[in-house]
Amino acid sequence: MAEAEEKETRSNEESTDESEEDESEEEPKLKYERLSNGVTEILQKDAASCMTVHEKFLALGTHYGKVYLLDVQGNITQKFDVSPVKINQISLDESGEHMGVCSEDGKVQVFGLYSAEEFHETFDCPIKIVAVHPHFLRSHCKQFVTGGKKLLLYERGWMNRWKPSVLHEGEGNIRNVKWRGHLIAWANNMGVKILDMISKQRITNVPRDDISLRPDMYPCSLCWKDNLTLIIGWGNSVKICSVKERHASEMRDLPNRYVEIVFQFDTEFYISGLAPLCDQLVILSYVKEISEKTEVECCARPRLDIVQPLPESCEEISSDALTVRGFQENECRDYHLEYSEGESLFYIISPRDVVVAKERDQDDHIDWLLEKKKYEEALMAAEISQKTIKKHKILDIGLAYINHLVEKGEYDLAARKCQKILGKNTELWEFEVYKFKEIGQLKAISRYLPRRDPVLKPLIYEMVLHEFLESDYEGFATLIKEWPGDLYNNTIIVQAVVDHLKKDPQNRTLLRTLAELYTYDQRYGRALEIYLTLRHKDVFQLIHKHNLFSSIRDKIVLLMDFDSEKAVDMLLDNEDKISVSIASSWHGSPMLACVTCPSFSPVNGMFITDLLIYWVLFVFFQIDRVVEELENRPELQHVYLHKLFKRDHHKGQRYHEKQISLYAEYDRPNLLPFLRDSTHCPLEKALEICQQRNFVEETVYLLSRMGNSRSALKMIMEELQDVDKAIEFAKEQDDGELWEDLILYSIDKPPFITGLLNNIGTHVDPILLIHRIKEGMEIPNLRDSLVKILQDYNLQILLREGCKKILVADSLSLLKKMHRTQMKGVLVDEENICESCLSPILPSDASKSFNVVVFHCRHMFHKECLPVSNTVRTSLISLTPLPKIQGQIISFW
Repeated sequence: MAEAEEKETRSNEESTDESEEDESEEEPKLKYERLSNGVTEILQKDAASCMTVHEKFLALGTHYGKVYLLDVQGNITQKFDVSPVKINQISLDESGEHMGVCSEDGKVQVFGLYSAEEFHETFDCPIKIVAVHPHFLRSHCKQFVTGGKKLLLYERGWMNRWKPSVLHEGEGNIRNVKWRGHLIAWANNMGVKILDMISKQRITNVPRDDISLRPDMYPCSLCWKDNLTLIIGWGNSVKICSVKERHASEMRDLPNRYVEIVFQFDTEFYISGLAPLCDQLVILSYVKEISEKTEVECCARPRLDIVQPLPESCEEISSDALTVRGFQENECRDYHLEYSEGESLFYIISPRDVVVAKERDQDDHIDWLLEKKKYEEALMAAEISQKTIKKHKILDIGLAYINHLVEKGEYDLAARKCQKILGKNTELWEFEVYKFKEIGQLKAISRYLPRRDPVLKPLIYEMVLHEFLESDYEGFATLIKEWPGDLYNNTIIVQAVVDHLKKDPQNRTLLRTLAELYTYDQRYGRALEIYLTLRHKDVFQLIHKHNLFSSIRDKIVLLMDFDSEKAVDMLLDNEDKISVSIASSWHGSPMLACVTCPSFSPVNGMFITDLLIYWVLFVFFQIDRVVEELENRPELQHVYLHKLFKRDHHKGQRYHEKQISLYAEYDRPNLLPFLRDSTHCPLEKALEICQQRNFVEETVYLLSRMGNSRSALKMIMEELQDVDKAIEFAKEQDDGELWEDLILYSIDKPPFITGLLNNIGTHVDPILLIHRIKEGMEIPNLRDSLVKILQDYNLQILLREGCKKILVADSLSLLKKMHRTQMKGVLVDEENICESCLSPILPSDASKSFNVVVFHCRHMFHKECLPVSNTVRTSLISLTPLPKIQGQIISFW
């Protein structure tokens, strides 16, 4: 039998170790494996008929009447020869220490696996089911039920005798029974009943829906989800029933419990078994299909579905077709579904196979993602669950992801992922770089190579740089700029660039890159030469950063040509540094000798004054050297001297005369401000240049500054013909003769008269101008000008009146203050003396009256000592002695 079955199954499954899954993008919820080891040996010679699952072990019954105890890996731990015929049912209590077995020949055995306790009974009909009390281990729970044509309850009583009692009969064979807590559910040909063992009352009857199905071919599946929830599967119908307590007011003669069907739905296929999975259901279905070859209905692979119950339907979560051995010959009654509550393990039992289904863990999830080539999701899942995964390593997944991207040609993405995946592993980095080199994609990985912590071998970076140098100068320049100079052998790269420049000497990109390489190698002089040749913007930064001021004394013109503003700023900001470099270059020259003073000695003995003079002279030498360098480029000379003057009006004073010509030639707008601010430029020379170039405004300023205001005014009137400017000039000079000249010049020019009328009201009496106007002369806007004069006059009157009121009020206030002050008393005591006789001002006998004269200056005289004069106004004060007062307060007026 075993050999025939083996030959038949090889063509279909060929040593299949796992169930086949539908080729879809939806990830399965369960994973499958065959229960092997001892089970394989058993099913080669026998066939499985039933199985019961305990958290500690498995109990497998066969068609040859054997019961095997197995561990969870399928290894046989114990064997029982119960009957020569098929084992119909095996039942275990919750402790796993007692077992009940029934067989097709009517035998029932209940015995302890670890004790001598045992019950044997043989009936005259096949016994289909047996169920021991869940707490059979307890002495008061020694009960079990059997089912054939009747449902019998056996209870152990007095003298350890077993007493049977009939719980139900008359509705055909009992097909299934499940005992949970105090409730027993069983199924017969008519439907499902539930018995409450406490009240010994039957509390419900759930009829089967499809009575056309033979109950022996399509048996009922029962499963307790918890102590009060029963799941019924029969045919293609599923009912989920909830046992509830009846309210006391509804009792009457009814049981104290009732059953409510909370979910009910139909399935596509016939149900062979079911089990709970959280709030979902796992359903084992028997499937028939039409053969494409013979067009005859035949048995298909059974399905294991996970569904979400709804009030009147269900939602399919997953569905897997299971390839079990001999599925072509199996019927619906040949399949069973058992489960282990604690571990969410599901056992699919068929005559020739036992398959274990378990929930997929994170390792399985990652396996599926890798199988579907979803490497990024797999890497993310591994990172999230790195503490719980056992089978996979993040690094291995990452390397597989990189290889996958390379195979797809996504080189840039693969290189970018290297940063995250390879981390600080230098060996892996170098391996990946060589791999990218083999496929000609070094450029792709170049941007992502580590530059600090870790640092790869210099050869790696040199290899990448040579790759760019051969094909991409711009990319090569970018890497040189971004990479630190200590990553590679700078000498090798410099030589490579020099070799390429021999072929293309004017290549600006290579020249710029060579300058940067020289900078890394601290050969700043060569770098500066290249930058100046290229007129590169970084030349000033290079000079500042590396203090190359000693190298620019003969390159000032080049720097100014490149960027005069930055060059001048640099020269002026670093006068001290440049002065030192120039002094070094002039060492031993006559100019240096002229600054050496007799008191010059080593630093410890040098006088501070001498040192300051020495340093100031060197600063001036720096200015002279720059001006000398720019002698042939006057426009640049002007830029330098102009900025120097802006910073310090006195530092370049010896060149102020020269600057007059430079301003006149290159920057006239700044000439007049220069003339105003400079105290060192020769006015005669400036006047000569301005007159030669006909610079009126500058000439006017110079004439006025030299005291020739009348000539300046004449030039404004004749050359500029600007009356407003002439009036403003006259106001600045505040000279009456200038106003007279201005009026004489303007008297025959109506526009000038209008300007004067509008502006001279506060400086010159307008009547003088009005009297000189010729009769009949038309003057534009005369009326407006006269109105303005009157308004100005009225305004002056109002101002005077206002000032008068303020003056009178202030005078009165001050007079009152003075009067209050003079009305105050003056303290006269024994210490005061007469300024004439020099004796105490107060008499020794205070009871006598006396007269004293006190002046505001606090000089005091006896009346008789004061010389009589009509010109002296005094205050005569009669002093009366005051009791208990040492000093006398004397008032005067």
